[in-house]
Amino acid sequence: MNKTIKVLFIGDIVGRPGRNAVKHFLGGLLCAENTENTNNAQKPYDFIIANVENASHGFGLTEKNHNELAQLGIDCFTSGNHIWDKKDIYSYINNSDRLIRPWNYPKGTYGTGYRIFEVCDTKIAVMNFLGRTFMNPVDSPWEIVQNEIEKIKEEAPIVIVDFHAEASAEKICFGKFCSGHKISAVIGTHTHVQTADEKILNDYTAYITDAGFCGAYDSVIGMGYEGSLKRLMTSIPERFDIAESSVVELNAVEMSFDAVSGQSQSIKRIQIKKDISEVTL
Repeated sequence: MNKTIKVLFIGDIVGRPGRNAVKHFLGGLLCAENTENTNNAQKPYDFIIANVENASHGFGLTEKNHNELAQLGIDCFTSGNHIWDKKDIYSYINNSDRLIRPWNYPKGTYGTGYRIFEVCDTKIAVMNFLGRTFMNPVDSPWEIVQNEIEKIKEEAPIVIVDFHAEASAEKICFGKFCSGHKISAVIGTHTHVQTADEKILNDYTAYITDAGFCGAYDSVIGMGYEGSLKRLMTSIPERFDIAESSVVELNAVEMSFDAVSGQSQSIKRIQIKKDISEVTL
């Protein structure tokens, strides 16, 4: 019988409330594991991915927060158009063993667009792309997949894509395109609102248009209401600040894959609301 690989993908982490939500959730998994009084107890996930481009006060990722999240057991960090917002990114992105930036930035850009990880005697490739509809100009993600996927799949049977894009139609089309290339999963990020369209495309590729976000529950996609309202009512640029709240939400998807073929076996949404005011973080 072929082994099943279980993967957790955590949606965009937004600021301190998002980091706290993830810390509480992953800490709870470890506590649950430790209470199993059996030698056969297993971790619930073999591999954990999280989008971290908004993890440091909503814009970018500092090296301090990178290291904090790594200590929680997150194996791979994906990102998006905000990954460059904290300038210390340039000092450590080339040295990180788990952070990737969108592959379709021009050649010569700091960092790398994909990584391959050894997991439970198999390999998982994680790729990151930016969409091009309503986004700043970038290279074609479609051409990169066409030109590179066969080489990557020779090394890693499981291939997971974070497609960081604005338009739902572009995400859906890219998911179908990737399923034709036997990519194991395409997970949409960027819009911060979890969609209810998880499915397996062509009996192979796990897909969801957006995984959602982790952050303050009473917020506008993680940001404070007043600043968002003022900007939308006046069309005048307004500083966005993270909404501070003890009530947080975590959005993620869990997936399982055949370790040999890379074929997706399941995809399930996770959405948790929690008051963590009395939790020690």
